[in-house]
Amino acid sequence: MTTVLIDYDSGNLHSAQKAFERMASETGAGTVVVTSDPDLVARADRVVLPGDGAFPACRRGLQGFDGLEAALIEAVEGRGVPFLGICVGMQMMAERGLEYEPVEGFGWIGGVVDRIRPADPALKVPHMGWNDLVVDGADHPVLDGITTGDHAYFVHSYAMQVTDPAQRLAHVDYGGAVTAIVGTGNRIGTQFHPEKSQAAGLRLIANFLNWRP
Repeated sequence: MTTVLIDYDSGNLHSAQKAFERMASETGAGTVVVTSDPDLVARADRVVLPGDGAFPACRRGLQGFDGLEAALIEAVEGRGVPFLGICVGMQMMAERGLEYEPVEGFGWIGGVVDRIRPADPALKVPHMGWNDLVVDGADHPVLDGITTGDHAYFVHSYAMQVTDPAQRLAHVDYGGAVTAIVGTGNRIGTQFHPEKSQAAGLRLIANFLNWRP
């Protein structure tokens, strides 16, 4: 069994690779490969799409690798393999992002990605650092053992506004509800970085590696 972390020059994947390799080893979930090879992505048993930076840059960065987005779509939509989007990788699951300019996403989750606007003007944007999860979808297998109050690490100025509340699996309070985890079918995404979120993040990674939607 192979889990692929897609490398499309969206940031440093070192910490994510180490976290996924550790949990794959501990849970017997096979191998973890970091790659931009469309053939490996198309054949993967699980696909992880990270992303750091701005939505338009990540979207175009992925499209800039010949055949990579098509391989991702084939694996996730065509073969139904489990998918995890992290940070902007999660945001690209939406219908569109509104950072700097409207840019189309994958359309897997109904809604848009827009700037965080805290009701409390004392709260700064970006939303950066630790925050407490509020679990909305406790019955999801990837959230097994993760409970309201668990800590997760965030760095972002934009967040997903979902159309269907059932697709928001967790949120945090930052001058209002900010989407933290979304999911539908074989696809799940985290706005926070699980590889930097200590016990809760490692638990989520382990759950994903053994998830059979």
